[in-house]
Amino acid sequence: MASLRIIIVCLALWVRHCGAEPIFDVRANYSKSDVTIPVRDGVKLYTVIFTPRDTSRACPILLMRTPYSVPYGPDAFPGSIGPSSRFAEGGYIVVYQDVRGRYMSEGNYVNVRPQLGPGHGDHEIDESTDTYDTIEWLVRNVPNNNGRVGMWGISYPGFYAAIGAIEAHPALKAVSAQAPIADWFLGDDDHHNGAFFLMDNFDWDFSSRFDWPRAGPSRSEAPTGLHYNSSDSYAFYLGLGALTHVNERYLHGGVPFWNELMEHGTYDTYWKDRNVLPHLRAIHPAVLTVAGWYDAEDFYGPIHIYRAIRSASPVTENYLVVGPWPHGGWAGGDGDSFGGISFGSATAATFRDDVELPFFNHYLKGSGPWKEPRAKLFATGSNQWLSFDVWPPHGLTMSSYYFASGHRLVGSPSKSRNVLNGEAADRYVSDPTRPVPYIRSAGNGIGRDSTYMIADQRFAGRRSDVLVYQTTPLTDDVTIAGPITADLYVATTGTDSDWVVKVIDVLPDRSSGSSRKANTEESDGYEMLVRADVMRGKFRNSFEKPEPFVPGQVTRVKFALPDVCHTFKVGHKLMVQVQSSWFPLVDRNPQVFCDIYHARDEDFHPATNQLFHTTEYPSRIEFGSLGAAALLSAQRDPR
Repeated sequence: MASLRIIIVCLALWVRHCGAEPIFDVRANYSKSDVTIPVRDGVKLYTVIFTPRDTSRACPILLMRTPYSVPYGPDAFPGSIGPSSRFAEGGYIVVYQDVRGRYMSEGNYVNVRPQLGPGHGDHEIDESTDTYDTIEWLVRNVPNNNGRVGMWGISYPGFYAAIGAIEAHPALKAVSAQAPIADWFLGDDDHHNGAFFLMDNFDWDFSSRFDWPRAGPSRSEAPTGLHYNSSDSYAFYLGLGALTHVNERYLHGGVPFWNELMEHGTYDTYWKDRNVLPHLRAIHPAVLTVAGWYDAEDFYGPIHIYRAIRSASPVTENYLVVGPWPHGGWAGGDGDSFGGISFGSATAATFRDDVELPFFNHYLKGSGPWKEPRAKLFATGSNQWLSFDVWPPHGLTMSSYYFASGHRLVGSPSKSRNVLNGEAADRYVSDPTRPVPYIRSAGNGIGRDSTYMIADQRFAGRRSDVLVYQTTPLTDDVTIAGPITADLYVATTGTDSDWVVKVIDVLPDRSSGSSRKANTEESDGYEMLVRADVMRGKFRNSFEKPEPFVPGQVTRVKFALPDVCHTFKVGHKLMVQVQSSWFPLVDRNPQVFCDIYHARDEDFHPATNQLFHTTEYPSRIEFGSLGAAALLSAQRDPR
């Protein structure tokens, strides 16, 4: 996870200057100063400031606070500064800062440092107070600033941008939190619905020294000294066995955050204190939150931060943009495709030029129009931008598709009432020794392949431990918008189980002998993953107090999948797959009620799982769809 973030987020600041975008000579047009900014408890935060050499006009300040290092020294001029090259060209003062305890900044680092809340002491600190004190110093000490400050950042820097808006300095007028973290137990990075995201956590702790003890400020991080040898992620993680072997064989107890993960297996105070959402009250800056439909790390965060601000701070000028991008994919390149899927336009370049730059120009310079909708989202499947007053949009038509015998997905529940009837339930054996892979090819080392989010699911549907349900070919386009709810009635012979639900767009199989390449939009019969998520069954009623299943007893498991805006075209089919493992994206469930982080190899057992579809137990998925009039209205560009 760390390596993915650092490569994608940091290199994105450079890649935009290759190809179509003109190269702006930062060194020729900017002067640079490296300073240390004292904050209220006396700690000094290392900060670099790029100031336009043209002093004929006062300029706003753009600040990014980061745990990933900044350009050190008077001669360190990167090829790009700011969110895109247009900002440097447009005359912005651009500031980067190492957050407390990272690289050249003093103090101790804390992962997603908890917020103090209102009424804290004058010398108590959190990331909001560090941001406030930094802005206070900048507006007082940086020459030729116009007294207006903006913040931006992607991923972890996006988290710091969002935090900066809490109890914000009066000079902070605009914030763009891009792929920000909101809650590491419910939906971002580390867990989804309490299920442990193994590949991301292992990669993060294996490759980074984020919260390891350090001797003091330094321009570089020492290597972790940890080693592994694998080119097959499925085999590597399966051979790893129970999670206790991670410390035994690789981390040796020396990675603090991994140890904390292993000790906090429920939604306890440790995780609740790191939940950003309750603090997003009385937000004064304008906020532009950015997300990517194919962000495999932090999609939960931006959607829920936008919603929390809208709910708890309704007067805030609060905007949301979601495009067809992977993590940070809007920051560089054209954004005209992802994997084998083409979008027909330069979606990322459009965002940077037509949304991001005008947003900051309007709120920090008072120049240029800002007529963007409150919610602007790219509809995958139909490849068009849609505009809404709010997200999820008003006026959705709620629809349910019910699981039925014959592996059908139908518009009304089954009329069968007999649970013992073989047609009223489907079953499969979930075996932890042969879990369902998350992607067809595992030859990608220990790192996660984010293209799994659009991957052809035929490889999974052929397995006996995956249930497959689908509609007949659609006779009209169906555009679904907002979250998808999975409402399952299940039973297991074990006392715990994971439940993975995948919503899939099945393209028409027009030529069985097609020679076209699989895993592309043009491939006949391609089963494109649209949205999926997992619920760790023991958390079905409470993330704080897990409960075992009673073996053989019908039990309701209901949870929301992440939001989506997707058009299923005429002739396509809507498919749902249900399974109980998603490996090694998610760690294996022993299918025995226990503390999985301390389970032993012998605790893992096969279980027979059932999914019911009767009048009494109508398993289904539910979502909102846009009618013709609502879709036509959403297609209008307010500009």
